Amino acid sequence: MVTSLRRGRARVELRFDDPTQTPDVGLLLIAELADRLDLVGTLDRQVGEIKQRRRGLTGGELVMALAESMLVGGDFLCDLDSLRADVAGAALRTIADPPAPTTAAVLARRFGPAQLRGIERGLAAVTARAVGLLPAPRRQGLQAVRPTVDLDPTDVEVYGAKKQGMGWTYAGRWCGRPVLATWAEAGVALAAELVAGNHDARPLAPDLVRRALAGLPPGLGRPGVRADSGLFSGAVARAAVAAGADFAIAAKRNSAIWQAIHTVDEAAWTPARGMPGAEVARLAYAPAGWPVGTWAVARRVRVAATDISADPRARRRRTFDPAQLRLALGGQLDQLYAYSIIVTNIDDDPVSLEAWFRERGQVEERIKDSKLGMALRHLPSGSAAVNAVWMWAALLALDCSARLQALAGIDTDGRAHGKRLRRELLGIPGRLVRHAGQLIVRVAPRYAYLGQVRQRLAALPVPAG
Repeated sequence: MVTSLRRGRARVELRFDDPTQTPDVGLLLIAELADRLDLVGTLDRQVGEIKQRRRGLTGGELVMALAESMLVGGDFLCDLDSLRADVAGAALRTIADPPAPTTAAVLARRFGPAQLRGIERGLAAVTARAVGLLPAPRRQGLQAVRPTVDLDPTDVEVYGAKKQGMGWTYAGRWCGRPVLATWAEAGVALAAELVAGNHDARPLAPDLVRRALAGLPPGLGRPGVRADSGLFSGAVARAAVAAGADFAIAAKRNSAIWQAIHTVDEAAWTPARGMPGAEVARLAYAPAGWPVGTWAVARRVRVAATDISADPRARRRRTFDPAQLRLALGGQLDQLYAYSIIVTNIDDDPVSLEAWFRERGQVEERIKDSKLGMALRHLPSGSAAVNAVWMWAALLALDCSARLQALAGIDTDGRAHGKRLRRELLGIPGRLVRHAGQLIVRVAPRYAYLGQVRQRLAALPVPAG
């Protein structure tokens, strides 16, 4: 097919007859990474067989094919067709022959709890291998600080009324709820569970904590577990301590907490680190039944009465002392304090501990990237099993992004989010040429840095066997 048009004084002719071009040369880097980490093989060994016949994809290959689709912009199962149509790029991908969308759904339905746990264990083994391949200074830097495990649920809105495993949230949205545990310093997922949007995450959180801590590589210090108030539970704290970790969990405000705040001497409030206007103090508060050594930290921020939302459902209104809030709404106070409470067993000064806990925003960044950079903003199937595999594929894509940048040394100025990584490294067009038995990938000169990244990955040792 040929079309032509005039542009200025030149005639431009379009030809659609070059099957050697691929839009995603950068998937070669993901394939190099997967080879160095034995990623697919490790997943297969942990997941086990998902079908009787040896023909077609294994469980590990299915999850990897979905992850590769997401890394180059795939949002739904049907986007696997875009990879299948890229015949030239097959030589560069980890999974040369991705499944059709219907085939992927059929295979994903065969994943039960044991297979999903296998993905989790496989990724933990890959994480340990990736840490071992890091340059010595960076590996030692990870080992020198205590690892932090962040827990956080997130809601994914769906629109199929008959989708399995979904529920109505308090905000009136039909959602699934992935609950994630991530290793903050490395930026990778350690454990996850997909539940309905109306499912309380607290009952499953203790097991999630145990699995996440078991998934940390050996040779690290005593971990710290951080969680938001949605996971405020003595069972979570006890699970962390029983697994050899400490905890810091945002507390739900109650009358005992307000009473403890009222007993704090005004001179005890100390300026918070890195948060102008905020102050921190230690509280004489420990919930009943929590581990020995539990104590609390309070942070307060001054708020003008005119800035208080008139909506009684506003979340920030919960951070005010109810007595002060009534006075402020009645015009008797010009300003009041908003309070945040952390319950912990970590033996540290309140200012340092509060500043460390505030870094919990890292897990929210990972969740944001899994949604906007990958495809966890969708749960595309009516099957709960397919959606659980889809969640793990998104987390695998997220982990591949973090590991690629760490092992290639390109995240020294900050880790690129998925969209930026796709634009600058993965979604690069090129032409494949075979010459003298060698496959040559021809790319525009402005992408020369792609070769440097590939050389760094190629220099890593290949696993035996």
